[in-house]
Amino acid sequence: MTEKCDTHPSYSQILDRLIHANLSQFTSGISPAALTLAFVDWYIHLKFHPVKQIELIEHAQNISYRLWCLLLDPCSSSGELGQFHVKPTSHDKRFINENWQQLPYYWIYQSFLLTEEWWKNAATNTRGVSRHHEDVTKFTIRQILDMFSPSNFLLTNPEVQKATLEQKGQNLIQGCLNFFEDIRRNIAKEPPVGAEDYKVGENIAITPGKVIYRNNLIELIQYEPMTKQVYANPILITPAWIMKYYILDLVPKHSLVRYLVKNGYTVFMISWKNPDGKNRNNGMEDYLQQGIFSSLDVISAIIPRHKIHLVGYCLGGTLAAIAAATLAREGITSLASVTLLAAQVDFTEPGELGLFIDESQIAYLENLMWDKGYLETHQMLGAFQLLRSNDLIWSRMIYDYLLGQRKPMTDLMAWNADATRMPYRMHSEYLRNLFLNNQLAEGNYLIRDKPIALSDINVPCFTVGTEHDHVSPWHSVFKINLLTTVDVTFVLTSGGHNVGIVSLPSKKTKRHYRISTFKVEDRYMDSNRWFHHTKPILGSWWPAFEAWLTQHSRKKVPPPPMGCAEKGYLPLEDAPGSYVQQK
Repeated sequence: MTEKCDTHPSYSQILDRLIHANLSQFTSGISPAALTLAFVDWYIHLKFHPVKQIELIEHAQNISYRLWCLLLDPCSSSGELGQFHVKPTSHDKRFINENWQQLPYYWIYQSFLLTEEWWKNAATNTRGVSRHHEDVTKFTIRQILDMFSPSNFLLTNPEVQKATLEQKGQNLIQGCLNFFEDIRRNIAKEPPVGAEDYKVGENIAITPGKVIYRNNLIELIQYEPMTKQVYANPILITPAWIMKYYILDLVPKHSLVRYLVKNGYTVFMISWKNPDGKNRNNGMEDYLQQGIFSSLDVISAIIPRHKIHLVGYCLGGTLAAIAAATLAREGITSLASVTLLAAQVDFTEPGELGLFIDESQIAYLENLMWDKGYLETHQMLGAFQLLRSNDLIWSRMIYDYLLGQRKPMTDLMAWNADATRMPYRMHSEYLRNLFLNNQLAEGNYLIRDKPIALSDINVPCFTVGTEHDHVSPWHSVFKINLLTTVDVTFVLTSGGHNVGIVSLPSKKTKRHYRISTFKVEDRYMDSNRWFHHTKPILGSWWPAFEAWLTQHSRKKVPPPPMGCAEKGYLPLEDAPGSYVQQK
């Protein structure tokens, strides 16, 4: 059964939620109970696992021996790496600078990496600990250790010390100024430094178009044609409402929308409203009905008799899959195809995001949201930053505050700072019904009080995963092949959740992608085997997507009108519209 939020709690529940809402301000929205349960589970099993304890003692002794050898014999780190040396992982860029290879810094960072290694062994492979609690414990310990990395401190970071000597301390003075500027902007709820250079509608999200429809949750943008003829089948893009829609319409060279329009497609885009307390009771069905279904009705009025390519990104892709399954169940044949960009439909392997998903954590978040009726932007962004704390938190603090520099703002970084809120009911339903209970993949997700099944989808699918996705891990995205009974073209592109999708075609690109089509009659191939059997192709995946759309589109026709006056869909204002400007 699809669970619903309790919108009429008792007085005791109200008091309980108010207490949790205030407590959450000091815990960054993370449930203390969830963390406590995870560590108690791990600690108790470790206490009753004497063999594991002996192994950890032996490991600690081995680390001490290795550190003494490194200290007494500095040459053991030169030439071919000796048996005492530990390598950072391929993603760890903290100690790659040549200054770290000199004593005493070499010994300092080696001792840190060996300490990390010991705690990783301590937190894993303890018999009896639940998988979820082990992951939470390991993640939390990693966050604590990252906080105390020698790269984070002036006295133990040779790069910062060198810069300080060369600049006579000016870097630290500038770093202090940067710190207080960031504090001021955070209090004033202003965007980060440099984001003001990117103005929506002026130099970002500037593909010409008109807002032709508006309701309580969306504005529907129709983009103006750039070719004399267009493919008969239009495209509807539904982005995630976690962030603003223009991730797919950044500066012109990074705009997927512009790319499709220039290649002869009529593109419509949903721009979601930034919800406030008045939208607290908007649920997933509201987003489905007022978002995708309302947009499909409008497009069908403007371009009748032609089926629509439905494209969804992230959470918008999950909603697109729900929409396609619902339409198939009801025998409605308005879709030509479905494209899912970095979107999950099976949530059994949500990656590190699953660390924040259990009954305790969701109940805590519900209490947190209940007071205002929505989840604040900074609370949601904080969770995503923790997933990549070295890249998004600590490396930035070193660069901005210790080195006194600022990384140049980009269009993607400016978009990432332009976050939105999440309504209470929708966010609760999304976490409970999809992440926690996996109802969509199991055929238990209810739309209009009836379950839907992804196996009912009867149009071809194009699915994109990204290799380094912390939000929608590609192994999870790949599971669309298990849940549908249609041809699925699967693409795996280099990059992460955002950079992998914003992949402009360029002759100088270092990006690559893998692509193949799973036919209905093909036997199943698991994701790892598929990866090793599918050769990478240098370049952007956009041309492959455009070619696939062409293959599933009808012939070209003159461009349709902007809106439809006869049906009451007159242009309301120029793109990008009003909703995207809401703070």
